[in-house]
Amino acid sequence: MKVLLLNGSPHEKGCTNRALQEIVSILTKNAIESEIMYLGSAPISGCISCFSCKKTGKCFINDKVNELIDRLDTIDALVLGSPVYFSSACGQFISFLDRFFFAAGQKVSGKLGASIVSCRRGGATATFDELNKYFSIRSMPIVSSQYWNQVHGNTPEEVEKDLEGLQTMRTLGQNISWLLKSIEAGKKAGITFPENEQIISTNFIR
Repeated sequence: MKVLLLNGSPHEKGCTNRALQEIVSILTKNAIESEIMYLGSAPISGCISCFSCKKTGKCFINDKVNELIDRLDTIDALVLGSPVYFSSACGQFISFLDRFFFAAGQKVSGKLGASIVSCRRGGATATFDELNKYFSIRSMPIVSSQYWNQVHGNTPEEVEKDLEGLQTMRTLGQNISWLLKSIEAGKKAGITFPENEQIISTNFIR
């Protein structure tokens, strides 16, 4: 079992990373393999709706989007981490997620999904809702915690003082661990992920 945590902040060792590290500490205690994938600080191109990924299974832009798609068979859960920019996730992270979830399609179905956000003061819940929409459109069970998954602080040192926020991250780590082990036990008992109908797309043209 492996959890991949995406650090969508341009700051590799910033507040978002501090929150993700708290989750990793709990996953490690539960013998769950984990890795934080940092996307870098360079601009990331957004989706241009060329639909080439529907033919090839990959994005025509060969960057970390395709790297993640190639690794999906080894990943059981995804955690999305982003700072809050104007009550929204980091722009480059949204560009990455738009391309990844569109190109990956149903390859992510059945994998656990969770999102966490870091903010100085406000905009956390709007960003949290924004990130969770990627899971709900791809049949990914969303893992929750004891509160909305957010930490507050302008620096990692300030995040250390957000005791409730860090506890929320630890609870999230526990819930991810429990659900992964429950799914594994279910598979051993012969319970598999439901096979869905072929997707119907209806364009509302009048």
